[in-house]
Amino acid sequence: MVTEIDSETLKSRLSNGDDVVLVDVRTPAEVAQGALPNAIHIPMAVIPVRAAELPRDRDLVIYCRSGARSYHTCQFLAQQGFDNAFNLRGGIIAWARHGYEIGQINAG
Repeated sequence: MVTEIDSETLKSRLSNGDDVVLVDVRTPAEVAQGALPNAIHIPMAVIPVRAAELPRDRDLVIYCRSGARSYHTCQFLAQQGFDNAFNLRGGIIAWARHGYEIGQINAG
């Protein structure tokens, strides 16, 4: 079971200062075009070997371009015992459609 969060709810949580970790699972080429502010970049293909880097005590919002890869990433994380991963419904496309900020990625 994957829990999803929409762009409006995420924006509200970020504006309220909630302690949320944004994880971008897109390719480096996609990330170079912009990302959610303060996100970390862990491409989907390397999530299995880097999952241990993700905190279990903070909410994780996983996103990609449209929400499909991040959905599968959330499924994988749930199988690994993460109960704190949320899929950003509609991905960065939905985020941008609302006019929310697109910035540069943190090295990750």
